[in-house]
Amino acid sequence: MDRSEEKRALRGQLIEQRLNMPDRLHRAELLQRVMRIWLVGRPDTVIGAYWPIKGEFDPLPALHRWKEDGELLEEPQMRRIGLPVMDKEHRTLKFHAWFPGCPMEEDAFGIPKPKDTEVITPTLLFVPCVGYGVGGYRLGYGGGFYDRTLAQLQPRPFTVGLGFAAGFLPDLEPEPHDVALDAILNELGVVWPISLGDDD
Repeated sequence: MDRSEEKRALRGQLIEQRLNMPDRLHRAELLQRVMRIWLVGRPDTVIGAYWPIKGEFDPLPALHRWKEDGELLEEPQMRRIGLPVMDKEHRTLKFHAWFPGCPMEEDAFGIPKPKDTEVITPTLLFVPCVGYGVGGYRLGYGGGFYDRTLAQLQPRPFTVGLGFAAGFLPDLEPEPHDVALDAILNELGVVWPISLGDDD
């Protein structure tokens, strides 16, 4: 079995495990809380995220709350959320403004995307992880869309992986084209970067 076949098999195992996780909803609630706390104090006003598929954690409730919280600040902020729309020609992603109730349509993979909303440029990007390992590396679905997108986005957004603790892969080895994430969160807290405490 070559490297790509190994990854494909591992990807399938992790997705099946995630779909069958008996306490997935409880873990998702915990990760919502971790995400909301992590966002406190971030300067970003435009955040990119994703529409959850295959048992992925759904970041949109926490982001909608973040958007509403911006309106309650002493100096109210216009905060915006973007969801990915695939550029078929370049096999990269653009982010279109999303809000609850906005018109949606399915992309080529059957994933809902905003319909005819404005293209926005996120300074912070939440990325789904099928699996993830040390150094901020993630295992995705194998399409390479995020890696290609991050390689060309200027300025590059701060990238944060979201996944469940069960998706941690201690032996995950990055390939040359893999782009490391700046941070990874799971339902237990911040997984990456590793905090060594105040004394170290």
